[in-house]
Amino acid sequence: MANPIRVLVVDDSALVREILSTGLNMDPGIEVVGTATDPFNAKDKILKLRPDVLTLDVEMPRMDGVEFLRQLMPQFPLPVVMVSALTERGQRITLEALGAGAVDFVTKPKSNLAQGLSGMMGQLVAKVKIASTANVSQWKGRRPAGPAPTPVARPLASSTNQVIVIGASTGGTEAIREVVQGFPVTSPGVVIVQHMPAGFTKLFAERLNDLVPMQVKEAADGDTVIPGRILIAPGEKQMSVVRSGGSYKVVCKQGEKVNGHAPSVEILMNSAATALGKHAVGVMLTGMGGDGARGLKAMRSAGARTLAQDEASSVVFGMPKVAWELGAAERLVPLNKISATVMNWLSKKEELV
Repeated sequence: MANPIRVLVVDDSALVREILSTGLNMDPGIEVVGTATDPFNAKDKILKLRPDVLTLDVEMPRMDGVEFLRQLMPQFPLPVVMVSALTERGQRITLEALGAGAVDFVTKPKSNLAQGLSGMMGQLVAKVKIASTANVSQWKGRRPAGPAPTPVARPLASSTNQVIVIGASTGGTEAIREVVQGFPVTSPGVVIVQHMPAGFTKLFAERLNDLVPMQVKEAADGDTVIPGRILIAPGEKQMSVVRSGGSYKVVCKQGEKVNGHAPSVEILMNSAATALGKHAVGVMLTGMGGDGARGLKAMRSAGARTLAQDEASSVVFGMPKVAWELGAAERLVPLNKISATVMNWLSKKEELV
């Protein structure tokens, strides 16, 4: 039997530390090897206990989780699952934490903390197990990101004949950022599903909008896909692409989860296969599971160019691996080459007829 995953729980609340530790220890595949009350205490415990995974409270006194990650990851890369408050401030800090190296996050309940935390444990256990397989080696020696670039003018065209379709999950927020930062402001329209709850997708879109030359927004039902614009699927809704006359629009509506997700990459990519055919490029980024693999295969069968992120650059080589093994992706591409590959393919595409 494999050794249990060694977890260090970091939270300033004694109640939270107790509930999380007890809940995680109930799973035979996990062992909580220690707890820490703040990042300073955590640094000592990490060096002493050598945990496989850290659970980290987003908001703590003395040093918040983001600042701790910015110091920790370049020196001692470690898979981290953030425990976030459902407040807007908590959501913003969580997104910053993902940008600083955290693998994933769970959200604390707004009320009845003890009962709510117990109900959250299944999700935390699953994400700790995923995090234990994550590749965070790319953070070793990385310098903190500089200030965001000054936004440039964003010319938006009225229609598009090509669309970039991206799916991602665990580790995807940073992978998406790196890919779309490489797209020029004149890039064809982009539609993205990143597995993320409602509220977080809006803030993720706003954060990206500050970092990339294209316009980024959380998609709303009926939004037109146009060059220079990136549409992020809203959390807890399914998003699909439809053709509307000479343009493309997105449909965003409540729907059953597909492959356990809303939004689902499968829904988006299947719709892209039908509506876009050869006038699309499909990109599968880092993530756990296989959501979207069949949809990417449908896109390829419909004439779209398709690729998946390679294993070495993926935080979790799940979704790209399934897509590759299914024959959905033409090739595996390192994260830092994806933007250029997509742009090269698009420059050689035929006009929409």
